[in-house]
Amino acid sequence: MGPEAGIDLWAKVLRHNADLMGEDFGGDLDAPRVVILSEPLLGLSMDLSRNETVVWEALKDAAAAISVRCDHWAIACNTLNWFAPRISKLGLPGEFVSFQSVLSDWIAASGLTRLGLLGAAPVTEMGVWSAYRALADLVEVETPADAEALHSLIHDVKRLGSSDPTLGWRFKALVETMRAETLLLACTELPLIADIQTAKRLVDVTDLVAVELARRSLPRWNAINKGLEAAHSSGATGKAMALWENAHG
Repeated sequence: MGPEAGIDLWAKVLRHNADLMGEDFGGDLDAPRVVILSEPLLGLSMDLSRNETVVWEALKDAAAAISVRCDHWAIACNTLNWFAPRISKLGLPGEFVSFQSVLSDWIAASGLTRLGLLGAAPVTEMGVWSAYRALADLVEVETPADAEALHSLIHDVKRLGSSDPTLGWRFKALVETMRAETLLLACTELPLIADIQTAKRLVDVTDLVAVELARRSLPRWNAINKGLEAAHSSGATGKAMALWENAHG
C-alpha cells in the first residue's frame, strides 16, 4: 500500500521478467507493458474497520480504471486484498491476480505446515478484516506477540522512509521473537527494510505476486517472437514491426 509499494512491485516484475527470459532478454524492448495507478485515498485502509466504505469506493474506481488497460492486474497491498472477493464479483476485464490466490498456491507447492505472519494489525489479527484469515485452514499460523509494535513499525516506514536507520534493528527484534522458521512478509512496507541478518526464512508476498505477473506476460512475448520470425521468413518486416510496437505499447 502506498506509492513505494507500487514501485517495489513494479521493480520486482521487471526483475523476474528478465530472469524468466534468461539469455533471450534483450533490454527495454523485452520489458512487459506496465500500467501504474496510485490512489492516495487507499492509505485509509490502515484502519479498515473505520474507513471501509470510502476505501471500497476509491478502490472500485481505481480497479475499473486500470482493468481496462491490462491483461492481468494486481493491488500492491496485502490489506486491500481483503476486498478481493468483491473485486472478483465486479466482472472487470483482465485477470485480477489476488495476493491470497498466489499465496495459497505457493503454500500448497511448498509443503509447509507452519508459517509466521507479519503485517499490519488488520492482517495479523486474523479476524474479519484480515485478507489472510483463511490461511489457518491451510497451515498453522503464528502471529507476532506484540502486534502494536509491528503496526507502529509499518507506520514509521511510511512516515520516515525505508532508509531510516532505526527501522532495521526494530524489525529484526520483532522477527527474532517468532518461533516459526518461515515468516511471511504480508505487508508491502516490510520488504523495504528486510535486509537484516537472521536465520529465519523471510518470504515476501509481493515478490511471489511479481513472479506470477511476470510469468503471465511471457505468453505474449512468445507470441511476439513467433510473429517476428514468421514475418522475417516471409519478408513482411513492416507487419512484424507493427505487431511488436502494438504489443509493447
